[in-house]
Amino acid sequence: MKKLIIRGDPGIGRGATIEVGGEEVVCFSIDRQGDWHGPDRVQLWCTVGTEAERETFDRREYVPHFLDVEAVDAEAIDVINKRGQRGT
Repeated sequence: MKKLIIRGDPGIGRGATIEVGGEEVVCFSIDRQGDWHGPDRVQLWCTVGTEAERETFDRREYVPHFLDVEAVDAEAIDVINKRGQRGT
């Protein structure tokens, strides 16, 4: 699991599946930054991980401050699925 900062808006939502750096990950949460004040382009601060890490995220069995952080431009990611479909 890691934090992924996406510079720009690729049109994804929570639960989206994306490929970044050759790795397929799921966006567990997305915080949108910079709409009112901030950089020229909006930034999406995402908590991403594999589907196997979803339970760890849902149960909050991690420390957000200790996650690795990676920043990429929106053009550097491939969107596989814009919004996730979670069955309950």
